[in-house]
Amino acid sequence: MVERIAIVGAGLMGHGIAQLFAASGHDVALYDVSADALAKARSEIEVICALLGQDAAVADRVSCGLDLRQAVENADVVIEAAPEKPDLKRAIFASLDALCRPDALLASNTSVIPISTIAEPVRDKGRVMGAHFWNPPYLVPLVEVIETPATRDDAMVRMMAILARAGQEPVRVRRDIPGFIGNRLQHALKREAIALVANGVCDAETVDRVIKLGFGARLGVLGTLEQSDMVGLNLTLDIHRNVMFDLDVTPGPHPMLERLVAEGNLGMKTGKGFYEWTDEKAAAVRQRLRTFLAGQLARRNAVSAKPSDKEPASH
Repeated sequence: MVERIAIVGAGLMGHGIAQLFAASGHDVALYDVSADALAKARSEIEVICALLGQDAAVADRVSCGLDLRQAVENADVVIEAAPEKPDLKRAIFASLDALCRPDALLASNTSVIPISTIAEPVRDKGRVMGAHFWNPPYLVPLVEVIETPATRDDAMVRMMAILARAGQEPVRVRRDIPGFIGNRLQHALKREAIALVANGVCDAETVDRVIKLGFGARLGVLGTLEQSDMVGLNLTLDIHRNVMFDLDVTPGPHPMLERLVAEGNLGMKTGKGFYEWTDEKAAAVRQRLRTFLAGQLARRNAVSAKPSDKEPASH
């Protein structure tokens, strides 16, 4: 079955999600309030297809429009990818509740906002869930599918199957908590990283070198809890007994992060954050990331395309 997909929001995540569904054969309606955003999205989808070596005709399966009703009224699945503003998302879901078919699945791509908060205006909350894609969604396969206490099991199963058929790797998040799984883990690491720099233990470059060249080098193939089992939980316990009491427990955002933002030092887009940035340096980092992720995707696809031992290749 090929479902009709509607994406609400044509920004970085929205057009990326639209592209990956179009690449798997779906007809996709991409909606935004801005004609400029839609025009840019169309161009970016073509760039993504070129990056991945896909037929340019993939972009033709994405129809862009300014009419929300037209975009969603016949959709089987609607994914909201608007900015991380709870009031805006609730307003969008109130409109989706009125415009969509009763059997359409409604999902939010929020990365941190509890889904129950976003779903408040929807009468049938059983069809609402989170579908948190990672950036860029066409290169990072993970999707966190978040259920609320009201989400029906059949809706969760259906959404995960749709994502799997589109080539993604869905995981089920069984409790609707802020940040879900991935961002809670990521920002726990960021909190300690910022504290190390703020406390004069090292500079930002050293933190990142330790992450990339140390434990980060194995994270793609060895998960944190797998590694704990591999070295022995007794060793993990011994380490925790010696280090846990000294980890940062700052309530709320770290003062160093608050200060950087207050001073207008926002990172690459302002030329300064934890690092000093030029346009050329920022572009090189973005290209490095994109090249690495594209290589990872190509290797993953090559492995999945190999015939299994039970099904030898024909000669």
